[in-house]
Amino acid sequence: MIAVVDYGMGNLRSVAKAIERVGGKPEITCDPLVVKRAEKVILPGVGAFGDAMKNLRSLGLDDAVKSSIRAGKPFLGVCLGLQLLFESSDENGPHEGLGVIAGNVVRFKGDAARADLKIPHIGWNSVEFVKSAPLFAGVPSGAYFYFVHSYFGAPRDRSVVAGETDYLCRFASAVWRDNVFACQFHPEKSQNRGLRVYENFARM
Repeated sequence: MIAVVDYGMGNLRSVAKAIERVGGKPEITCDPLVVKRAEKVILPGVGAFGDAMKNLRSLGLDDAVKSSIRAGKPFLGVCLGLQLLFESSDENGPHEGLGVIAGNVVRFKGDAARADLKIPHIGWNSVEFVKSAPLFAGVPSGAYFYFVHSYFGAPRDRSVVAGETDYLCRFASAVWRDNVFACQFHPEKSQNRGLRVYENFARM
C-alpha cells in the first residue's frame, strides 16, 4: 500500500488516480499510524509552506513522515511536498520545515531582461537529469513536465540534486538521497512521462 498523505492541502485524488492507473494501491490518509504502516509514502501538496507545516504538525503527520523516511521506505515528495523536506522556507516566513534535506526554499527573482518569464512559473518545462535516479528510469533527460510554483528548494549539498530546470535561474527540480525522492513538478499533470515516474515509484 502507498500512503498519500492528506494534510488538507493538495490534489490528492489526482495523485491517487495516477498511482492506480500504473497498478499501485494508494490510500489517501490523515492517520499517522497508516502512514507508518505503509510500504511507500507520497507527500503531495499545493499551497503555502507555513500552513502546510502547521497542518502536518497538528495531525502528527510530520513525525510519521520522518519516521517512514528513517525506516528506509520509498518516499516521494511532489511540488510543495518537495519544499517541505527542506529545513526552512522564506515564503511569508521564515518557517521551519521537516529538515530532511539541508537547505532553504526561496522565491524566484524577477528579471527585467526576461519580462516574458512570469512568476509563478506555470506550464511545461524540461528537466535535465544530473544523475541517474531510479525514479526516472525510462524517462529521457530533457523531458517536459508540468510546473506550478513561485518558490523552489535550494539544497546546500549539491549531491542530492537529481534534475535541474531553467526558469529565471537554474534550479533543482528533482532531488534524490537514498530512499527519498522529490520533484518540484507535478507528475500527475505530466501525461505519459509523469505516469512513468509514478510507475517507477510504485515498483520500488
